[in-house]
Amino acid sequence: MLVKWNPVSALLNNGSLLDDFFNTDFPVHSRGFDPVIDVKENEKNFIITAELPGLSKDDFRLTVEDNSLSLEGEKKAAKEEQSDNPYRTERSYGAFKRVFRLTDSVDRKKIAADYTNGILSITVPKTEKAKPKQIEVKVS
Repeated sequence: MLVKWNPVSALLNNGSLLDDFFNTDFPVHSRGFDPVIDVKENEKNFIITAELPGLSKDDFRLTVEDNSLSLEGEKKAAKEEQSDNPYRTERSYGAFKRVFRLTDSVDRKKIAADYTNGILSITVPKTEKAKPKQIEVKVS
């Protein structure tokens, strides 16, 4: 197994002053905000679920082009007046883009999406030829 080496993470997770000060692991996010994605399949559809907490519908876009479905947007930092200096912040912000390859087994024209309470659900229907067909076996 290969693991990408991150020098900042290695510095912060090897008994550094920050670890001693906070008495816990200090997470380092090198890429900013990445939505958590689940992909499920049932008999009729593929269902893609993305967690987009704190985003409005205008903060992201969903596009289908050629053989790909793209989800991209940006989670912006909240502008708050801070009277105290924070010791630790675990929120991540930034632009993101996730691309899903579409095969011939999906109906691109019928893709639908719903966004409720920070959860984006994308339904990607299968074509008729891709749906499983049960074959009746006759006994003679």
